[in-house]
Amino acid sequence: MYPEEIVIPMKEELTENGFTELLSAADVEKVLNEKGTTLVVINSVCGCSAGTARPGVLQAVHTGKKKPDHITTSFAGFDIEAVNKVREHLMPYPPSSPAIALFKDGKLVHMIERHMIEGRSAQMIADNLTGAFDTHCN
Repeated sequence: MYPEEIVIPMKEELTENGFTELLSAADVEKVLNEKGTTLVVINSVCGCSAGTARPGVLQAVHTGKKKPDHITTSFAGFDIEAVNKVREHLMPYPPSSPAIALFKDGKLVHMIERHMIEGRSAQMIADNLTGAFDTHCN
């Protein structure tokens, strides 16, 4: 498990921008059982999280014409129970962090794995997500 003093500022980059933390398996089940669209960001200490994933997600959420009903996050290597539960819902995708998933009515409809984040700009991540929002969100 990562030290809290390292993780908290990285968590706050999303939570201070309206993301709800998923801290337990129950939190994950509750939000994924709600109607509508839910964005789940598996945050991490990985450099690509800071460099492109978090900035790209924030850009998409703030500038997209359509937006998910719920924006949530859980931290790999820290919010262990919640991340494990999210990953059950991401099958058949292998564990990946960072990762960005969009669910509609509890079903996975869009997935961005780490290998799709690495080497890409925040703008490319934002464009990918706003395209998914346009397709799946109201």
